[in-house]
Amino acid sequence: METKLLVAAAAFAVLVLAGAAFALNRLRAAERRADRAARQAEALGRCLGMIARELEAPGLSLLGLAARLPPAVAPDVETEARRLLNLAEEVADHFLSQPGSRGLAENRIPLGPLLHETVSTVSQLMGDGARHWHVTPEAEALVLLADRRALRRALSQSLARAARETRSGDRIALRVVRAAETVALVIEDEGAGLPRDDLSGLGEGTRGLSLGLAAARELMRAHGGELTLEAAPGIGARTWLTLPRGRVLEDPVAA
Repeated sequence: METKLLVAAAAFAVLVLAGAAFALNRLRAAERRADRAARQAEALGRCLGMIARELEAPGLSLLGLAARLPPAVAPDVETEARRLLNLAEEVADHFLSQPGSRGLAENRIPLGPLLHETVSTVSQLMGDGARHWHVTPEAEALVLLADRRALRRALSQSLARAARETRSGDRIALRVVRAAETVALVIEDEGAGLPRDDLSGLGEGTRGLSLGLAAARELMRAHGGELTLEAAPGIGARTWLTLPRGRVLEDPVAA
């Protein structure tokens, strides 16, 4: 009797071990599939990011070219330029929705060089149709704790929107607004100040957010900040890129 019990116990143990091994193998297979899916999503994200940049460059170039063309053809070229820029925003938004796309690599970022780099990129793409850019010294003096790529993308989307909504010769200014718990980089333009057809209203005097700006807002939120867009009809618009004061490492103007 005792021998039969031992045999039964041994058989049961073998079954348990076999079941555990089967479950472990399935778990490992699932982990491998998840790892492959994550790598594929990451590769797709990189591809979409490159496509967004490739679409944005000719869009801005065409927008600048439209300002130099005869009135008979300029509107059609400008329309195509805006269509390319809108498509770039949509692709950028999908890229930023990919898993792991918002992971931050935080470093000490002097804001001045980053601002001039981003302004220069947008301005060069537009050629003679570039706007008049003005970056205040206090904005240049800031040093932030942030992800440089993410912050540059948010700036690029915001500046491209300002360029798209203005005309040749218009002024676009970048300045700093400080509050007790936040610091904001404010981009002011002289555009029409009217919402585009594909934007949802967020209240009187406020623009909605296009897909590209919505993605930029998510990048700001990943830093604990926010992106908001305000407009005054016939006057222009302000884009607020707000960050917690804790991300300001150096602010000589406020010291």
